[in-house]
Amino acid sequence: MKFLASIGVALAVGLAAAGPAQAQACLDKRQIQDAVSSGQIMSLDAVLASAGVGGSAEILSVQVCDEGGRLVYIIGVLTPEGEAQNLVLSAQ
Repeated sequence: MKFLASIGVALAVGLAAAGPAQAQACLDKRQIQDAVSSGQIMSLDAVLASAGVGGSAEILSVQVCDEGGRLVYIIGVLTPEGEAQNLVLSAQ
């Protein structure tokens, strides 16, 4: 029984230590798809439309990350002028 209690304490400490690191993590592609399907976050198209980002910007990269407890899209775009920019838009 003492052994199981030790494992429980070790797991609790490990999860507590991992919590802050995971809070800053980005979702993988599967997690993004699941979050969109479940309605947890908006689709990329909906986020871009609500932000008024037109079709003239070429999308270079897309990530969904936890930023201060909220999910945001971090979108790398290439403007018509050839300038690379990162947009940070709320995913919710």
